[in-house]
Amino acid sequence: MSLEKLFHLKENHTDVKTEILAGVTTFMTMAYILAVNPNILSESGMDRGAVFTATALASFIATCLMAALSNYPFVLAPGMGLNAYFTYTVVMGMGFSWQMALSAVFVEGIIFIILSLTNVREAIFNAIPMNLKHAVSVGIGLFIAFIGLQNAKIVVDSSTLVTVFSFKSSIKNGTFQSEGITVLLALIGLLITAILLVKNIKGNILWGILGTWVLGIVCQLAGLYVPSPEAGFYSLLPDFSNGISIPSIAPTFMHMDFSKVFTMDFVIIMFAFLFVDMFDTLGTLIGVASKADMLDKDGKLPKIKGALLADAVGTAAGAALGTSTTTTFVESASGVAEGGRTGLTSLTAALLFGLSLFLSPIFLAIPSFATAPALIIVGFLMLTSITKIDFQDHTEAIPAFICIIAMPFMYSISEGISFGVISYVIINLVTGKAKQKKISLLMYILAVLFIFKYIMI
Repeated sequence: MSLEKLFHLKENHTDVKTEILAGVTTFMTMAYILAVNPNILSESGMDRGAVFTATALASFIATCLMAALSNYPFVLAPGMGLNAYFTYTVVMGMGFSWQMALSAVFVEGIIFIILSLTNVREAIFNAIPMNLKHAVSVGIGLFIAFIGLQNAKIVVDSSTLVTVFSFKSSIKNGTFQSEGITVLLALIGLLITAILLVKNIKGNILWGILGTWVLGIVCQLAGLYVPSPEAGFYSLLPDFSNGISIPSIAPTFMHMDFSKVFTMDFVIIMFAFLFVDMFDTLGTLIGVASKADMLDKDGKLPKIKGALLADAVGTAAGAALGTSTTTTFVESASGVAEGGRTGLTSLTAALLFGLSLFLSPIFLAIPSFATAPALIIVGFLMLTSITKIDFQDHTEAIPAFICIIAMPFMYSISEGISFGVISYVIINLVTGKAKQKKISLLMYILAVLFIFKYIMI
């Protein structure tokens, strides 16, 4: 069977070359998870090599399911934020073992599968008003642009919460050849990617990543960039000193501990994973699908059940393999921006995750300052959805604005959705517009649940 018949390329106004390029681009913008996830989870006591293998396998399985069940260009991997919650809150903060935390993720995945099969998640997606869906897309754009600025160290912590990186200080402190030069390279990479975008060069985001990385390698060979592993600045050259070998998954595979499954603490942890995963995924699907014009005239995503099921099965499989919650990545937007519209995009990314098991030194060598410009440019592309929001109707525009600003300022997609839903329901209810807007019962239920969540925190 041809790729055309499998993925309906012409029907989706795309071709094989565009889809493969989009898949490579998405993979390149999220390949950092292969380095970051093992680092974070290893702090909980897990074996770093095993987590690397589990991360790659979970991403491969879940993304293949996305291609098969929905034919959408979304890519999945163990989620950022959820892995931090796993390590720093559940294990280090609450004192639970990583084995028990994995069991909470596994149970959450099973509940997720049931919710996906019974249309609950689909109903939530469809209940969110169209203006809020556009707002989610804009909010995610600002959020990932902010992540890009942080990854590149262009934006750093300060007494005013955040500030711009100081080249003067880095020269004075003697850190310019490690930190300062990478910030400069990220800024150059941002300009390169922007110029390629303006010139409408196919694969502009991917070429931006590779170009920035190559510039970094040139700087390292010329002595302008000096790796400083203790400060988190590693060699940009792939390290094949240990040959090509796949780290064993045995230390984490099926190491779940269900002994505390009926305790209140377990239930709370499990629901925290479930809640964040559910609304991060819904937010990502809404935002990226909205940007790709995949939503129908009623603001619904036609094959959402398959997409949600892939996410749910991926989470359960990931926990069994030995990694935190697997979720749909917002970086999928970079592939969509490259023209990716079908499951061939996600299948390409999935195969690269599989390949990364054998070529881990190459993928682990791509630094965050090289992928950061891609995130910032994708943030710009997603921001354009703001033109679709009806600013004439303040009962629509104000909740949309609250949703947009909450995501980057609270550093969470799910919080943006929470605040957006609560404000939408309350503003329309108090101003007497609720009946006219035909707000669904599910929106009222969500608003109450979100308010209850903040009372309980």
